[in-house]
Amino acid sequence: MKDMRAKPFLKWAGGKTQLLKEIGTKIPYTINEEFTYIEPFVGSGAVLFSILNNYKYVRNIIINDLNTDLTITYYSIKTDIENLILILDTWQSEYHTLSDNPGLKKDYYYEKRNLFNERTSNHTTQAALMIFLNKTCFNGLYRVNKKNGFNVPIGSYKKPKICDKDNLRIVSKALSNVTILNGDFEKTYDFIEKNTFFYFDPPYKPLNETSSFNAYAKDKFNDTEQIRLKEFCDRLDSANCRWILSNSDVKNTNPEEHFFDELFEDYQIDRVEAKRSINSNANKRGKLTELLITNHEDCFTGRYKLPYFEKL
Repeated sequence: MKDMRAKPFLKWAGGKTQLLKEIGTKIPYTINEEFTYIEPFVGSGAVLFSILNNYKYVRNIIINDLNTDLTITYYSIKTDIENLILILDTWQSEYHTLSDNPGLKKDYYYEKRNLFNERTSNHTTQAALMIFLNKTCFNGLYRVNKKNGFNVPIGSYKKPKICDKDNLRIVSKALSNVTILNGDFEKTYDFIEKNTFFYFDPPYKPLNETSSFNAYAKDKFNDTEQIRLKEFCDRLDSANCRWILSNSDVKNTNPEEHFFDELFEDYQIDRVEAKRSINSNANKRGKLTELLITNHEDCFTGRYKLPYFEKL
C-alpha cells in the first residue's frame, strides 16, 4: 500500500473532491491545533478523509448521514473489513467472468439489486451490496424511489474495479476512532465540545425543476429543510462553533434568485467554480459556481492553507 492516504470508496453525486482546495483554505484550524470535527451529511466523505489525512491532532470526529445504507457501509468498513473484502473480491471475480455475456451480466446485477432492496442481509453483506451497485450501476448513482428502493439501472462498465482492497483497508484504519451516526443532522449538536468545527454538505437545492436530484433518501431535502439547516447553523454560531456549508448556486440558472443570499445574509458567502460530473445528459456536465458559506473570516488570509489538502 504505497499511498497511505484514505480516499472516498464510493462515487457520490455532489462529492467534494474537486472543491477540496477551496474548502481547505477555509478550515479554521491549523494542522497543529486540537479541535473536534463534525460532518452531519457525510456522503462519500471527501472532506472527512482530507481531515483524517492532514490533521493529526483532531480530538474527536463524528460523522452522520440520514442514509442508513450509507452509514451501514461506513460501519462495516470500520468493523469488519476483511469479511467485506472477501465478499467483494468474490463478486468482482464473478462479475468480470461475465463481461463478454451481457445477458448473464445483466441478470447478475439485478439479482444483487433485488437482494440489496430486500435489506434482510447482515450489515457486512449489505455494505458489500452497496459498494457493488455503486461500482456497477449507471454512472455510479445512488438513487431511491419513495419506497426506498434503489432503482438505478446497470452501467456500461466492462470490468469495473469493485474491490479496491488497499483503499478499503486504509479507510478502515482511518475510521477506527470515528463515531458514526445515522439520523437527522440536528442530533450532532449533542457532540459539541470546545473548539468544534462543522462541515455541512446537505442535498443541494435544485437549480431548476428538471435538474432536481437529491433522492439520497426517500424523504427529499426541500426548502423547508434548507431553512431548518440554516437555523441550526444559527444555533452553532451562538454556541461559538465554526462551520462551513456548501450548496448549489441557484443564480446559475436565475440571476434574480436570492434564496441563499437572503437566507445566509449574516454570514460570509463565496462562489467557487465547480464541475458537475454526474448527470444523465453528458451535455449538461460542465462548470458552474457553487456556494461556500462560513461563519468565520479569520481563515481568508490564507494562513491556514494546506497546499496538499486537495490531494486524496
